[in-house]
Amino acid sequence: MFRPAATTPVRACSWGVMKRGGAPRVRENTVGSSLVICKSTESPAFVPVSSRRGPSPHLRRRQPPPLRPGRGADGQGRCRPAGPPGAMPAAVVEYSGWKEGYRCGYCASERGKVSAGMWAHSMTVQDYQDLIDRGWRRSGKYVYKPIMNQTCCPQYTIRCQALRFQTSKSHKKVLKKMLKFISKGDVSKGVSEEEPMDSHIEDVVTCDFAYKSESDVSQSELTPLSVDHSERVENEDKDTGETKEEVNAQQVESGSLQVCAHKDTTVPGEPSHSAKIVHAPPKPGKGADLSKPPCRKAKDIRKERKLQKLLQNQTCAFEGSELQAGDQVFLLQNSKSKTNQPKTIEDFVFVSLPDDAQHKLEFTRFLCNSPLEAENAPNGPECGYGSFHQQYWLDGKIIAVGVIDILPYCVSSVYLYYDPDYSFLSLGVYSALREIAFTRQLHEKAPDLCFYYMGFYIHSCPKMRYKGQYRPSDLLCPETYVWTPIEQCLPLLEHSKYCRLNQDVKAVDEGRIKELGRVRVLHKRTVMPYSVYKKRRKGPSDEASVQQYASLVGQTCSERMLLFRS
Repeated sequence: MFRPAATTPVRACSWGVMKRGGAPRVRENTVGSSLVICKSTESPAFVPVSSRRGPSPHLRRRQPPPLRPGRGADGQGRCRPAGPPGAMPAAVVEYSGWKEGYRCGYCASERGKVSAGMWAHSMTVQDYQDLIDRGWRRSGKYVYKPIMNQTCCPQYTIRCQALRFQTSKSHKKVLKKMLKFISKGDVSKGVSEEEPMDSHIEDVVTCDFAYKSESDVSQSELTPLSVDHSERVENEDKDTGETKEEVNAQQVESGSLQVCAHKDTTVPGEPSHSAKIVHAPPKPGKGADLSKPPCRKAKDIRKERKLQKLLQNQTCAFEGSELQAGDQVFLLQNSKSKTNQPKTIEDFVFVSLPDDAQHKLEFTRFLCNSPLEAENAPNGPECGYGSFHQQYWLDGKIIAVGVIDILPYCVSSVYLYYDPDYSFLSLGVYSALREIAFTRQLHEKAPDLCFYYMGFYIHSCPKMRYKGQYRPSDLLCPETYVWTPIEQCLPLLEHSKYCRLNQDVKAVDEGRIKELGRVRVLHKRTVMPYSVYKKRRKGPSDEASVQQYASLVGQTCSERMLLFRS
């Protein structure tokens, strides 16, 4: 998923991408110093992700002719005048069909990948929101969808419920490491806790970037990262020495605690026969076992025991009178100290900066080249909807750039590339946490925007399972397109790499194509329903291709987007 990027002066280095859902091929580039991402109207100074050559012949685009003024199509199968000037333009897509029998970068199968794709010459943010909720994903202006029941490594769309997100212990370590580095200049001596990299090419063709020089960025465009005083950072790491112990608490009932030892032979859900904590190293490449509860600190478990003991003592004080369930909860809640409440992601990200901080981390945001049309809505975020570059500046030097799509219901993370000299800061994990915090910020102004999309979750590829650690998360059912909690999906995926995640046997795809004749078509600069186009078309029928396209995008998008036909 992560690839190193460099911004150091005039040197050859490997540029690449942290791609959520597939990564472009790394290539060698010689870059200049002081690069800043800017609006997409400029031509790119260089292409850091893929080669400058055009797309593959079978993916080569044809530019559709512009719409004829005053022409459109209504829902009754007739051509009609277009809407008033200034109306939101319709998406224009060119369906490329299935691409099958090509190499998979996840399992190294030479001819195992199968996907459908289309070029998006333009697209509204609502169209793309609806498409990713049907398993589509964009790379530049190419939008693709894995054919789940045929591809070798099924890719399930994953989203994190940003409003309910809680930082795990490993996430907190990354945030604290960044705070320590900025406030005190401390550099961790441990191994960088970076997420796995996607070292292969997926359905990506070309990515468009535009740049402007560092001198063109005004200080007012930069948003500094606030950091609390170093004492607060140090206190976060100070403990009684008990925090080094980690256990998996399987049950805490009636004052009894069952601890599961981390052994390969342990059956999930069953307690071990010994209370001894075993720190067995995980198998290489397997990552965390998401079927088990997250690890907990030993001191937290002791606190629970103490609270339960306190509850029992208070219960005995009532001398025979039974406590109601509500009373027990009340006593338990009153026994907890407010200072022991878990910290939110905002507690680490949005804190004050000390005057003597060793470093300064700032952020700025620019529109980037994308098929998505930028939109501003009264009830939307202040920055508007569309595609953006998020820049990470450290002491006036750009060290990372992330690309995100801000959509009506989510922030969709596309990729991140960064300077390998700063890999010790775990910028991949840190940027994901920053983007989750950013999603929660946008929600305050746009109430419907409350999810963080991380691309694809690939259970059959162990190195891609880390995405499931951002919880709570849901996976998209490939047959009914409904969201299912990942905890319910994992047992199914252990038995079969492809499966229907929605266990309601009566459920169907509510957005399936019902009327093929209502698909909107752009033909000879005129918008018309497919039923009209079919009668006018000369030559062999293309109904099978249009049917395939409509079934993948769904009825709603097929009636809203314009399918270009030559």
